[in-house]
Amino acid sequence: MSDSLTSFEAARRAVTALAGGGVHDVVVAPGSRSAPLAYALAEAEAAGQLRLHVRIDERSAGFTALGLALGGKRPAAVLTTSGTAVGELLPAVMEANHAAVPLVVLSADRPEELRGTGANQTTQQPGLFGSHVRCAFDVPAGEDPGPFVARAVREACGGGAPAGPVQLNLAFRAPLVPAGDAGAVPIERHVEVQALPYDGAAMPSVSGDGGDGAAAGSPEALPPEARSAEDLQEAGRRAPSAPAAGGPVVVAGHGAGELAAVFAAHLGLPLLAEPSSNARFGTSAIAPYRLLLGHLGAGITRVVVFGRPTLSRPVAALLARTDIERALYLPEPAAWFEPGRRSERIIDNLPELLEFAGPAAPGWLEAWRSAGAAADAAIATLLAGEEGLTGPAVAEAVWEQTDGFLVLGSSNPIRDVDLTAAPGWHPLEVFANRGLAGIDGTVSTATGIALAAGVPTRVLLGDLTFLHDVGGLLIGAGEVEPDLQLVVLNDHGGGIFGLLEHGEPATAARYGPAVERLFGTPQQVDLAALAAAYGVAFERVTTMQGLETAMERPLRGRSIIEVQADRQSLRALHSRIQDAVAAVLAPEGAERTGTQR
Repeated sequence: MSDSLTSFEAARRAVTALAGGGVHDVVVAPGSRSAPLAYALAEAEAAGQLRLHVRIDERSAGFTALGLALGGKRPAAVLTTSGTAVGELLPAVMEANHAAVPLVVLSADRPEELRGTGANQTTQQPGLFGSHVRCAFDVPAGEDPGPFVARAVREACGGGAPAGPVQLNLAFRAPLVPAGDAGAVPIERHVEVQALPYDGAAMPSVSGDGGDGAAAGSPEALPPEARSAEDLQEAGRRAPSAPAAGGPVVVAGHGAGELAAVFAAHLGLPLLAEPSSNARFGTSAIAPYRLLLGHLGAGITRVVVFGRPTLSRPVAALLARTDIERALYLPEPAAWFEPGRRSERIIDNLPELLEFAGPAAPGWLEAWRSAGAAADAAIATLLAGEEGLTGPAVAEAVWEQTDGFLVLGSSNPIRDVDLTAAPGWHPLEVFANRGLAGIDGTVSTATGIALAAGVPTRVLLGDLTFLHDVGGLLIGAGEVEPDLQLVVLNDHGGGIFGLLEHGEPATAARYGPAVERLFGTPQQVDLAALAAAYGVAFERVTTMQGLETAMERPLRGRSIIEVQADRQSLRALHSRIQDAVAAVLAPEGAERTGTQR
């Protein structure tokens, strides 16, 4: 790969070809895998080459691009990240097909090596739109996309045949943000485009036909809270930085089920269980496991995987290690699994799985329990001292207060629960749309879950996830109304991106306005007015006591609890959490091993 293009270099060439082909307007929906194109487009807008429009809802983004193409009588483009975001464009693509509108779909994708492995937000995107597009190209990561873009735009414009939509599926590898020496144009917003109207003769020539998890960032240390390390150490028992001997662990991903918990308890192994595994209980479950891997991970000798892990980079890094044995329990076919695509040993029966796991060294589980208890106490002490409500504190309260069904929105809410939910309590059942981990359709999904069994259902979701499917609040007259409560953590934008590479100090310093616009996607929607419009009970809370009181009321009918939070301080909060855990696990000065997302 030494001679291949970086993701940002490839993105710049794609944008150059877009502008050269007469595309003046591009609609961007926020996403991580599409970040290289988003940065390159922001540069191009700053240089006056094209104009950007940002929308948080991909379906709306697609139709906005359709309208721009219709009104401008020239091709327009829409950019989405991978997964269900691409599928959201289908209605606009179908309309563009039958109305002969030149719509260019830019769908970002994972690289070839991640497809068919169950990697988060990865599906078969090439050819997704079938006969509704004039052409579709799958551009491999590292390859120059310029010729593909040029040909696709030409096909969109017709060239003797009816105009219509095209798809450019562009794969990108990490890093997904520009390098420090990228020589970027200073990015401002809303620069007026000075280009001339589209002329087909300006289309670049085509030199060839089409053919082809997230890397952890290493943010610089943020200023620690005034609280001293000694105070944090008193929050819980000290734990050794590493046990004397190691052993296996059990990883329970989405859909693992209670068998994973029984298996771990039977063998006395640490259980690292995601919330939607429905295995986060029992004597072996470790709550803040992802923060412990940097301290105890070196002792792991084997990994037994149940379900499909999708949430955290430390677990993804653990499963990518080649110095330990790994097995995936797959007793029956799984929709996300393609044979030969994953590196774990595949085991389909419990006797063989028990033999593979084997026993742990004496004290192995206790070392994890001790470290987990110390980390839990340190996190609780830190969160109790924070001003206002924070995502992790709200997540813990929601978990503890829910005895019916719990639905978790993607992005930060499910990760906050993963960090703080105590295994001593478990809701009746936990649901999450982790097939492709999209934020779309969450309100409607939760409504269906609540109606299916008549079980009171609580949802924890972010403001963008809520707004993305606010239409799901519309229930026709005479229709059955579910017992459904939506706890909306409103930090006025996309908080998760501040915890990824885009929130790193160096990136923020160089691209601050663009990062906030393209990834933070700030919004100031009046949620109370929305609730009133749909006839849904509404309450805004500003304290933990207020939140707990609101959740203690009988869950009857539909209601919304809005929790105001601060997105700008989120990265610093997570840095303090990591420092707090490090202080009690390695009090003599262990360094953090990277972002623990």
